[in-house]
Amino acid sequence: MPHHPLAEVFGFPTGNLSAGAGRHRAKRLCPYNNKVPNCTKDKAKDPLGVCSVYEDDKAVITCPVRFRQDWLIAEDAAAFFFASDVSWTSLTEVRLPDKHGRSAGNIDIVLVAYNERGRVIDFAALEVQAVYISGNIRHAFEYYMQDPIDRHNMTWEGPYYPRPDYLSSSRKRLAPQLIYKGGILNKWDKKFAVVVDKHFFANLPVLPETDSNTADIAWLIYDLSFDQTKNRYDLTRHRTVYTAFAPALEMITTAEAGPVIDFVEQLQQKLDEKLENGYPPDTPTLADVIGEQRND
Repeated sequence: MPHHPLAEVFGFPTGNLSAGAGRHRAKRLCPYNNKVPNCTKDKAKDPLGVCSVYEDDKAVITCPVRFRQDWLIAEDAAAFFFASDVSWTSLTEVRLPDKHGRSAGNIDIVLVAYNERGRVIDFAALEVQAVYISGNIRHAFEYYMQDPIDRHNMTWEGPYYPRPDYLSSSRKRLAPQLIYKGGILNKWDKKFAVVVDKHFFANLPVLPETDSNTADIAWLIYDLSFDQTKNRYDLTRHRTVYTAFAPALEMITTAEAGPVIDFVEQLQQKLDEKLENGYPPDTPTLADVIGEQRND
């Protein structure tokens, strides 16, 4: 197990020193159906080619394009959206307008069903949510890229060690996507699917499930499976969870409240520091009152 956070770089494990891996690193190529042959993550001219990072011994997907391997996600989503005999194709980065024509954001992938004359007969949306990273991943990436052969098993340390940030991924990215884009699609009575990493989904609140026939959302959950023969990771379907729109949105956007007394005690500590303990220690505090009320 490498002592660093980099699981895949430009589509290959950092320890894969094959000619193909070397070519992808040298040319900054993306093997996962990016809009152009090259990786464009973070910066087009100096891309951050990290597809996934290690969390202990698990590879966690941190690039949304990584989910496009073999277009498995489109195939799985189409099985939820359309009947098996329907012709469909995919369109990427489609602007979604609100009632006033303003943009509610771009839909990652729209699956469009069409008839024999090429006319749109139905559509549905596919949102892809990779995991954010806390800490500084670029420093480790650039250090590795300077000498992949000698540094693929490097030891990486520091106060800003990169790690998956599941909380930010759900609150700062996924929740707004569901509120704005999901809200419009739900008003239109259109289904949509959300693509997430297995480990990210495990850190979400438990969502109330429903039957696939009545569901508004299909949560398409994937994992990376290591193939020792190829010395590469493959995107694999882990499971699919079906939910209604409103209950899922409520669970993801509603924070669980802890005991109020803990917050009051924090306020008391900060107030004591500000007042430099200007009041005698036997003066009753709000925390004391709350504690007495709970004991009554």
